[in-house]
Amino acid sequence: MMDPLSVPRIGQIVRINKGRDAGGVACIIQIEDSRFVFIADGDKRKVDRSKKKNVNHLELFDFVSPEVKNSIEQTGRVTNAKLRFAISTFMNENNFLMEGE
Repeated sequence: MMDPLSVPRIGQIVRINKGRDAGGVACIIQIEDSRFVFIADGDKRKVDRSKKKNVNHLELFDFVSPEVKNSIEQTGRVTNAKLRFAISTFMNENNFLMEGE
């Protein structure tokens, strides 16, 4: 049985562990299957250029942004501003520092 925390959810905040964006934080905006999700951060990685990532290359945080989740469920899309807001809210609430700051 899979650990419920390892199951990606729409609106979930993740840290990227592999690839060019490693160390960055993004939000899951689409789930393709049990292995792949699409992520975006609304800044360097915009919604219309979301990145397909293997779930094994991400660290899933136990935080799902209600704004992002509701927006995607209701309209099928989310704005870059909403993603930036969700990520900054998460960072502030968890006193989270980006690498390099």
